[in-house]
Formats: sequence, C-alpha cells, structure tokens
Amino acid sequence: MKIGGHSLREHIRLLGPLFGLIGAVWILRLIVAAADSPPQIIRIVSVTTATAFSIILAVLLFQSRNIGGYINVFVASLMLNLWAQLLIIGSILFAMLTHTENIYTSHKYFPAEAEGATWRHIYIHLTSGMGMGTLVGAVVGFLMLWLLRTLVQKKEESSLKP
Repeated sequence: MKIGGHSLREHIRLLGPLFGLIGAVWILRLIVAAADSPPQIIRIVSVTTATAFSIILAVLLFQSRNIGGYINVFVASLMLNLWAQLLIIGSILFAMLTHTENIYTSHKYFPAEAEGATWRHIYIHLTSGMGMGTLVGAVVGFLMLWLLRTLVQKKEESSLKP
C-alpha cells in the first residue's frame, strides 16, 4: 500500500526516532509525576507538546529529504497522534487493572465525578484526542510545508537570476 508514493513501512522508518521521542517523554512524565515533582515541572513534560513538536520535525524531514507531500504530512500526524494516544490509554488501562494511580488517572489532573470516569477518559482520548490532535497537527504541518516549499522555491529562483 502506497501513501503519497511511499509505503507504510517507509513512513514508520522515517518517523521511528519521533516515535521514540514521544515514548521517552511519556516515560519521563510518568517518572516525574511518580517522584511527586511540582506541578509546573509535570506540565512541562507533556506528551501532547512532544507530539506537536514531532509533527513539525516530520515536516522538516519531508522537506529536507525532498520526499512526500501533504498526504504524507497527514499520515505522519495521524501516526504520531495514534502512538501518543495509545501510550496514554495504556497508562490509564494499567492503572485500572492494577488499582493504582498515575499521572493520567490522578484526581489532581483528571477529576473523576462519577464511577467509570476512567472509561470516559479513554473514550475522550480515542475520540477528541485522536481527532483534534490529528487535524490540528495536519493543518499546522500543511501550513509549514507550504511555507517551506514557497520559501525554498523563491530562494532557488533568486539564485538562478544573473
């Protein structure tokens, strides 16, 4: 299956380090929260921010290697957001199964008003987290790719003039 001229395997290979970055931030956030760090520190270590940063890096990779287009940016946004949401959902499910609390189930960060709030939290990540994260990431990526291509084209045109 080819997406924008590249296979899914090629996308995964290109985005591999970015998956690693998101995973590292996820682990760091769990560790920082478990160490009872101040809330300001915990907010800095954000999987959402790492995902947004990874989408920007993916666009830079596409442009610098002169591969892919807008569909590839969308696929990158989808894949990176899916990975981030699966990590978070995994943390929530782990907390549910072990009857423990972590940063993703703590009442300080996600107040639970009723029984089953953790299932609702999972549902929110599967719907709003995936949907909005992918769409916003793709739109920002599209804009960035368009700007990069416009600027690079103008620079090339100006360097060709005598």
